[in-house]
Amino acid sequence: MKKTGKKRTVVIFILTLAILLAVLSYSIVKTSRYNAMTHTTTLTKETLFSSESVSNEKVSVIAVARTSTWTKLFDLNNEGLSEDNYQAYTYDFNVTNNTLDEISSFKFKLTFDKGVFLSSAWNGALEIHQNVKENEIVDTVADLREFHPSEHKLKTVTFEGENLIPLQPGDFIIYHPSTSAGAMEMPIKPSRGTVPGIIMYIAIGEDIYSSTLELQYTFNRVLLAEPLFCISLGGIALWFIAFVIFEITSAQIKKYKERHERDNEIITESIETFIGFIDAKDPYTNGHSKRVALYTKLLASEMGYSGEELDRIYYIALLHDCGKIGIPDNILGKPERLTDEEFEIIKSHTVRGGKILSTFKSLENVGEGALYHHERYDGKGYPEGLKGEDIPLFARIICVADSFDAMNTDRVYRKKLSKQKIISELETNKKKQFDPEIADIMLRLIEENKIKTD
Repeated sequence: MKKTGKKRTVVIFILTLAILLAVLSYSIVKTSRYNAMTHTTTLTKETLFSSESVSNEKVSVIAVARTSTWTKLFDLNNEGLSEDNYQAYTYDFNVTNNTLDEISSFKFKLTFDKGVFLSSAWNGALEIHQNVKENEIVDTVADLREFHPSEHKLKTVTFEGENLIPLQPGDFIIYHPSTSAGAMEMPIKPSRGTVPGIIMYIAIGEDIYSSTLELQYTFNRVLLAEPLFCISLGGIALWFIAFVIFEITSAQIKKYKERHERDNEIITESIETFIGFIDAKDPYTNGHSKRVALYTKLLASEMGYSGEELDRIYYIALLHDCGKIGIPDNILGKPERLTDEEFEIIKSHTVRGGKILSTFKSLENVGEGALYHHERYDGKGYPEGLKGEDIPLFARIICVADSFDAMNTDRVYRKKLSKQKIISELETNKKKQFDPEIADIMLRLIEENKIKTD
């Protein structure tokens, strides 16, 4: 993994974690605000006294009157009435949680449209708002079943030994649910409910269906019920897994690269040591193999090769003259013109090199450079007389690099050529000795001074 690639990946990891943490924080804040919010629902005749709960409401209330009722005679003005004129109703207020969240608190306000007499209520406390002579009396009764008028400031009436609290149209009560464990009113679990009950007397023939109930409630949403929290938490878990994998992979890649670099050093040193024996046979060509390998690598890089492939091309070029190890020293270093027989022996170094490298399997096509670097683009080279692109590409690159170094160094039989002469030879021999495309790259590198002729 390249350093720039690793840095980019680390930046992506940091940004991703920052986003996930931001989403996590937002989900926590969102849940906290949601739990602090007071929700309000107003129910009227169509919804409060319906036989079914309203499904689109988060919390619903249905007021259901029980069927077993009784009547009493309330002679309010001492008129000497003889027949029962009020009927008792027991109303169950079914408070249902229709969400997946827990209801942490609730209360409801019931405003009457008719005059009623409160008799009893259970579980929670009643906060009673009673208008008496245009003055509002507010009092809270913890348990209406144990109501004693002397302990409260509310206006009361007594019929047949029963203490009742009269309420006029517009008066209202606020029901506060019990917090005791036995009452089981608070909290209300998801899809569960509670049923406060109130007993009241209403004039026979009348009802409270036009009364209004206002419900207020708050939720206690646990973080795990918040989708964004779960998504961000899962994302952070995946992030840590991915980061651990990335770190392990990076460590392995680094270890592999270090081992690969050590292996390359060993290979390079071994090959250069071997090449040193060859170059030592002819002091005039000392360093030739390494220079040719460097020129070849530079040419191949300009042609788009990189990485391990470029290293392989370098090694192939470094070994291109390995066959000279079998050529007698007196022929290699002969200053006079070679005889035809001697020239044939010199030419045999290509075949000798191919045979030597035929067992070198760890570098693919390593023998091609040694065997074919003296082939010519026009087909007049040796050892096989290959032509054009039938000559392996690496051999064509080495051919240009090898010829350049031969022209750019002193030999036993002549001095090095001038820069202009080298350029002229490269231009003249395009499509003859050299692949024209590779020759043009060499000419450009010389012109740009990336390959020097000094």
